[in-house]
Amino acid sequence: MHEWDFAATLADMDLLLLGLWNTIQVFVLALAFGVPLGLGLALGRMSRTPVLSQLCSFVIEFFRTTPPLVQLFWFFFALPILISVQMTPFVASVLTFSIQSSAFFAEIFRGGINSIDKGQWEAAKAIGMTRKASLRRIILPQAVKRMIPAFAERSIELLKTTTLISTVSYADLMFQANELASKTFRPLEVYTVVAVMYFFLILVFSQITILLEYRLAKSGEGTMR
Repeated sequence: MHEWDFAATLADMDLLLLGLWNTIQVFVLALAFGVPLGLGLALGRMSRTPVLSQLCSFVIEFFRTTPPLVQLFWFFFALPILISVQMTPFVASVLTFSIQSSAFFAEIFRGGINSIDKGQWEAAKAIGMTRKASLRRIILPQAVKRMIPAFAERSIELLKTTTLISTVSYADLMFQANELASKTFRPLEVYTVVAVMYFFLILVFSQITILLEYRLAKSGEGTMR
């Protein structure tokens, strides 16, 4: 029977905390780039210009249906060959998950915008507002409130997916955990601690989402499921 001993793991917690910080950096940057890119893709897909709409639809479907690990390897190993530029694990990770997450955010944006009653578009047009102004000042503010739960769920999935970046030797939490497990010969203890760290990180994010949903419900605003 295995005898649990966390002493060696806890002695090197600084390595795991550094890995956690690196993971959070990739996660935050992927969100920062992925959300606005997703909005752009959503608007492009909803465009009345057929070529732009079809192009954005292809990009969205491609990055939603191909495995994120394959995308990561392509950006890290293949793209540098095509453009003759050295790609660091950090840059490749942020680039991959920004684009990959934007494809999912695009569909969330599209669903949120389409959930707004068409009468509001017509009312905005009746008072002389352009379609662009209507979207910015009337439609998007309402749609974003409805999209918060879906955004939160997708963000949590993004955080889980970042565990793949250890495969390109970026020193994230999983990479540091693998190194520590090899060093201490205590994989059960190491990965148990890592699981707990991910659990609390996602729990905090989930609680923030629940609080936002509660406030929206209290204010009478609907949320999109």
